[in-house]
Amino acid sequence: MIQRQLKLRLHPSQERHLHTWLFQLTGVWNWAIRTIEQDAKDGIYYTQKDFHNLLSHHGRKLGIPSHTLQGMLDTAYLAWARCFKKLAKKPRLKGQRNKLTSIPFPDPFKAPAGTHVLIPSLGHVRFHAQALPAGLLKSGRIIKRASGWSLCLCIDAPPNAIPPVAAGAIGIDPGFHTLLTLSTGEKRAHPHELRQTERRLGQAQRGDRARLVARLHERLANQRKDRNHTLSRRLVAENRVIVWSKDNATGLARAFGKSVASAAHAQLRGLLSSKCPASGRQFLAVPSRFSTKTCSACGSLSGPTGYAGLKVRQWSCAACGSAHDRDVNAAINTLHAGVGTPHERRRKAVPGIPWLEPWGGSTMVDTHAAASTVREQPQKIAPAPV
Repeated sequence: MIQRQLKLRLHPSQERHLHTWLFQLTGVWNWAIRTIEQDAKDGIYYTQKDFHNLLSHHGRKLGIPSHTLQGMLDTAYLAWARCFKKLAKKPRLKGQRNKLTSIPFPDPFKAPAGTHVLIPSLGHVRFHAQALPAGLLKSGRIIKRASGWSLCLCIDAPPNAIPPVAAGAIGIDPGFHTLLTLSTGEKRAHPHELRQTERRLGQAQRGDRARLVARLHERLANQRKDRNHTLSRRLVAENRVIVWSKDNATGLARAFGKSVASAAHAQLRGLLSSKCPASGRQFLAVPSRFSTKTCSACGSLSGPTGYAGLKVRQWSCAACGSAHDRDVNAAINTLHAGVGTPHERRRKAVPGIPWLEPWGGSTMVDTHAAASTVREQPQKIAPAPV
């Protein structure tokens, strides 16, 4: 299943219809959220089908397709289901400060004819010409953005594999001064899109130009997404194994604020985890605990720690005397944790494993050594022949 977005070119009457639907569906969302919450306090719970029946025949009264109304009820139902399972926060009511911006269409769509797509109860809608992959159009969702209206389509088609150009193995240490540091020693510079736009953004906010503020935020999001797509494609093409150092993003956001959002590491990690399986690659996420203070050569805990140690970018191990770059050392330790190499066996040379030597030394692979490693995918790397 893949997703494609079409930029719509709406007629004024069609746009008025969509604005009316958004207003009415806002009331449906708020009613659904409050109904589930209040009834749950009294011990009344619904199945998904029973919840649909509470508003049966209301689509005709509101002038909204019945399946669109059911799709909005499904969205509210699943939002509460995730909240009850402790997977997400409590869903919020929609209003002036938290507007509803999307309209679901859960039914399959007909294939577009030229530059026109048929949307239920809206008719044929034009869109900017774009090639769509061959496959069944399962469902869709119309989204209102600052730049206009878009149709998001879910297509039942396999994703394209990224052509490989190398078969390396890397550990990645995300940061804020430099966006990424790889275990090969390469550092990816941070483009700092927010810093380049924050002056214009501040002018628009002080001038109460809400539409311009929304458009600038959308442009920033597009720049980050394009940067992460380009970077993730390159990393997947060049490496067979990618190991990511997983930090506590919530705690970092409290400490460093907008620097965390500007880096968009969570989005990049999600793109890597989705592109690797389709391309026959392996993506692992391991905890970042002790990755900075651990010497990648001997395994001793002699590195800088705490907030006071953040300014220490170069340090030498007190046990073995090895000189380290702080970020490169953390990336190497991340790779060690991902492939399951214990500290005591790092210096034992095993010939014939060049893909495990990005830092200039050879190691022995032991996939059972790192039992405490948290991985996002269960598959393991097969041990290389000795």
